Amino acid sequence: MNTEMANASADERHSGTFLVPGVNCMAHARAERAAVLVDGATYFANLKTALRNARRSIFIVGWDFDARIRLTPQEGDRQSLGELLRQCVEEQPELHVHVLVWSVAIVHGPSAVVPNLFGAGWEEHPRIHFKLDSHHPLYASHHQKIVCIDGVLAFVGGIDLTVRRWDDRSHRARSDTRIDEDDEAYPPVHDVQMLVDGEAAATLCCLAHERWRSATGESLTPPRAASETDPWPVGLNPDLREVKVAISRSAPAYGGAGEVAECGRLTSDLIAAARNAIYIEAQYLSAPCVGEMLEKRLRQPNGPDIAIVMTYESRGLMERLAMGMSRDRLLRRLAKADRNRRLRVMYPVVPDGDGERQVMMHAKLMIIDDELLRIGSSNLNNRSIGLDTECDLTIEATDQTQRVQIATIRNGLVGEHLDVTAEDVAAMLGRVGRLATTIDRLNTNRRGLKAFPALTDGGPSTPIPGYWLIDPIRPFNLSRWLGSFVQALGLRGAR
Repeated sequence: MNTEMANASADERHSGTFLVPGVNCMAHARAERAAVLVDGATYFANLKTALRNARRSIFIVGWDFDARIRLTPQEGDRQSLGELLRQCVEEQPELHVHVLVWSVAIVHGPSAVVPNLFGAGWEEHPRIHFKLDSHHPLYASHHQKIVCIDGVLAFVGGIDLTVRRWDDRSHRARSDTRIDEDDEAYPPVHDVQMLVDGEAAATLCCLAHERWRSATGESLTPPRAASETDPWPVGLNPDLREVKVAISRSAPAYGGAGEVAECGRLTSDLIAAARNAIYIEAQYLSAPCVGEMLEKRLRQPNGPDIAIVMTYESRGLMERLAMGMSRDRLLRRLAKADRNRRLRVMYPVVPDGDGERQVMMHAKLMIIDDELLRIGSSNLNNRSIGLDTECDLTIEATDQTQRVQIATIRNGLVGEHLDVTAEDVAAMLGRVGRLATTIDRLNTNRRGLKAFPALTDGGPSTPIPGYWLIDPIRPFNLSRWLGSFVQALGLRGAR
């Protein structure tokens, strides 16, 4: 943890010294406009507009991909993503489409297997290029979610272009629109994506091109910007203007390239920097090192409030073991450290008849005070720190206008989960002065936040023995793996 940065004054942090290239990010890059797109309906609708505005290049890099999805089902639109991409290419004679998808997603992800493995009709065009990314160590995944348009616009966050990602901010328990491509209903899902332009977008497009080169061996020339058009979606008002965007990555040591651990360092620096409030939206929270950082802040007499909104139910045996059980043990440790009642760890629910239904949290977001906004693909588990390939964006406020806007984004997210407005959250926060108390006071509706049972159930709080075997922090070393396995079983080594 960077103690020197944690103790820096507000003026020093806001001067741009907090986000350090080569330490917790790869680069700073300017964006004239940045927008936070909350939930799949907002992201997909604006992505659809941007895709139609493309003239030179559409570059999609993802953990999973399903060309059957419809981007605007709320409008009754039946056109699939694949059909839209094909239409864009046919209408724009200079446009190329590149899609790069994690190879193991064909069996591990929710997308249809056959089209991604053997091809589909929409991609049968000389300027559409679809590849599977197998350039990763055993058990690792390519987890970035990036879409670049013409080298001047980039979407980054937690939302893959695959099935069961669309939902709107109402998160109704039942929805005729929230139907997957197999005509099956799926639960409410919450997620976040960021859109940037300018130098930040150009840097991200170079990053996507480099991933294509490493995965396929093919070097591509970055697209020449189309000066006659601006692909920014018409009608989308930026949340922030004239900001410096820090781009952070995680990547394992592999194929002669060294490890990149900027996202993990960023997490520790963000937690250390907080003075008043840490707000986190996460799918997973299981990395022991992240637990230690949060525990340290909770033990400090004047530490920040920590509010975490997370997925409760885990899917499948392995996820329950690797993420659910490990998360609960970590939460019990945090609860013991929470001497000043500053911790809130919750999952969102919406009314469902006389009962309730959980909302799946898929977002990967941190907001520190009113000053630092991070959105990306990194989960708070081990593998996102050093095994998987990740990409996160962080904006540090440099003036009061930007601080107000970051606070508004956070208040809107909190309000979404509590079924109140961002203004309601701001007003209560102004009265009580603490984020944790604000959540308590406003958490009175049927749509709201429920505390995780592990915070009070008295269960085990030590890490699962051999936890890193199921959630590794870096690529497997066979000899180390066998040694840890023997140790976890309590067996003696040979003499």
